[in-house]
Amino acid sequence: MVKFGRLYNLIMIIDFTNLRIAVDFDGTIVEHEYPEIGKEKLFAFQTLKELEKMGARLILWTFRSGKELNDAIDYCRKNGVEFYAVNKNYPEEIFDDTISRKIDADIYIDDKNLGGFPGWSEVWQILVPFELHQKEVEKRMAAIKSKKLKRLFWRKERPDEE
Repeated sequence: MVKFGRLYNLIMIIDFTNLRIAVDFDGTIVEHEYPEIGKEKLFAFQTLKELEKMGARLILWTFRSGKELNDAIDYCRKNGVEFYAVNKNYPEEIFDDTISRKIDADIYIDDKNLGGFPGWSEVWQILVPFELHQKEVEKRMAAIKSKKLKRLFWRKERPDEE
């Protein structure tokens, strides 16, 4: 479960590589219109695509099954999100009575969280706070300045000048 609050930002998980994020569909990615597919929630797909780019493994974790599940998967695929697994811990998992139905994830994003779903903008700010973005921009700016200075003041010696 994603914890919402300022204290959680102090305990940030910065490395998203292989981080398993279980995401609900109805009420979280889209408005709740089950069994139909509701309207896309603002920033849902942008956020999910960015998390994928950062190396997170997204798991669709939904009550849907059969045709309704396939419709949800197709809807997400058409919007640029391909899930690592669907209602499973990993793609090859075969469910039987020896396996818990609960998805083993590092983070759960669901409209049924205590306090409700805060929206994708807030989810993004919790997972990737502004301070991290600011530090990344500062690093890039410093690298650009360094390259410009090297171009201005660094001269490659020619063999005939030795």
